[in-house]
Amino acid sequence: MENKKSQFDQVFENVEFGIGTWSWGDRFVWGYGNKYSEGDITEAFQESIQNGAYFFDTAEVYGQGKSETFLGKLIPTSSKKLKIATKMMPFPWRLSPHALRNALKNSLKRLNLPKVDLYQIHWPLPPVPIETWMKQMVEVYNEGLIGAIGVSNYDLDKTQTASEALQKSGLKLASNQVEYHLLERRIEKNGLMKYCFDNGIKVIAYSPLAMGILSGKYTPDNPPKGARATQYSRDFLSRIQPLIKELKIIGQDHDGKTASQVALNWTICKNTLPIPGAKNARQAAENCGSTGWKLSEKEMERLDQVSDKVTENNE
Repeated sequence: MENKKSQFDQVFENVEFGIGTWSWGDRFVWGYGNKYSEGDITEAFQESIQNGAYFFDTAEVYGQGKSETFLGKLIPTSSKKLKIATKMMPFPWRLSPHALRNALKNSLKRLNLPKVDLYQIHWPLPPVPIETWMKQMVEVYNEGLIGAIGVSNYDLDKTQTASEALQKSGLKLASNQVEYHLLERRIEKNGLMKYCFDNGIKVIAYSPLAMGILSGKYTPDNPPKGARATQYSRDFLSRIQPLIKELKIIGQDHDGKTASQVALNWTICKNTLPIPGAKNARQAAENCGSTGWKLSEKEMERLDQVSDKVTENNE
């Protein structure tokens, strides 16, 4: 079991930062084809690698498969050893004992890979039990199709269930990918983060910039449009301005880092792996500027305090 544990941990070895590819091909939330193109995605990929980001996270449902397809085209263009993670959606109609393997094979085909470094269950959807999905994960792991097993959006109880199911097969749960940022910190307070840390389960932080809200780009007078507008109201944007101001002040004390870079560095200092999205080269370069430096303990404490204050009605 020790050897397998070590192998599972290798997927995150020397990785403190990754790139999320939800927006690659997604029209509904991110406006692919209108605000940015495949050329922009290619430049984002190249810029990320040039700045040392080698971990890419995707999913079969992102852009209805387009995200995996784009990544599959781009991977061969890099000379670097990349680490690729993807996810399967456990739709209620996926009842076959080979459902996970079939989904994985389709993902591998789109990615043009014989194996992915990390394979994750996207959501804990019924009716198939978690133990059943973990059994199927063990099978594809033993077949050499995946390097590590992860979950996503699992609460504390479900994470424990998945972890214990894998342990019975002598394997380890490598990661849990959850929403985590300065405006969403429930995992710190409900025991999930502690359980993951205590059991060597990597916390992958998706939407670490709160879908761009923490960049400071959006204000009550300039709210986001589309699907994000319903989640982040003008009232909410008004309430979080003290936090945005604090991010900018701290950034100035670190050679002019942006609010986004400070917010991402906060997640890194919390020992999580942030995977911000990047729709173009500029965003990719800015994201990568969040590494190579660290916030001080006092700065972390200050951000925690302001974050608690502006989100106290969200619990």
